[in-house]
Amino acid sequence: MGDIDYFSFQRVLEYFPQLLSRLHITLIIAIASFGLGMLLGIIIAALRLFNNPLIKLFTSVYISFVRAVPINIQLFIVYFGLPVLLNPLFVIFGIDLNTLSPIYFVIITYAFSSAAYLAIVISASINGVDKGQREAALTIGMTRFQLFRRIISPQAFQISVPELGNVAINTLKNTSLAFTVGVMDSVGVISSIAARTKHSLEGYVGVAVIYLVLCFLLEKIFTFYEKKYKVIR
Repeated sequence: MGDIDYFSFQRVLEYFPQLLSRLHITLIIAIASFGLGMLLGIIIAALRLFNNPLIKLFTSVYISFVRAVPINIQLFIVYFGLPVLLNPLFVIFGIDLNTLSPIYFVIITYAFSSAAYLAIVISASINGVDKGQREAALTIGMTRFQLFRRIISPQAFQISVPELGNVAINTLKNTSLAFTVGVMDSVGVISSIAARTKHSLEGYVGVAVIYLVLCFLLEKIFTFYEKKYKVIR
């Protein structure tokens, strides 16, 4: 009985070009999700500054939901639930959500998920700005919008850089679940490789290397900006 070839580094190298061919899908999901999540996170954090009880309750429930429910469950809720809820409205405009590419649902899910964590980071960073500066700005006649734009935002961003990096890395790692709703990204390619060659371990090792490199680069980028802003301060 011959030896069974369970793993081969040569196959890892052979599969690498196929994995890299779909890397742009992974990057699109990560960048779009983080960008939209940042925009929504800023809005949520800004709204919470008004101390409106209803707004605080709504955002608190939203943030608690995102933190408590696993990201893959959130993805399935959006992927299967959004068409059911919104199709009657969109059909009026001739749009059938069931025909949309799964990538849109993935981006929406990850954007709303990352927004919850970003809202927490941004809120904490805003609260980290010296209150004396706020009072001084209001005393000289600045509006609240001017205060937020000129005083609070720049300093809050400096404070938040390390945690923004953590959220960005987590968002990138979450893209590995996009294949569960049919997105053919770097991880999704492994299924086709396994069906054709009966070997999947090498594909997962290759994807692990890709994610390791991407996360390493992201960490270095945010570390660079963290050091840069520390020097400025």
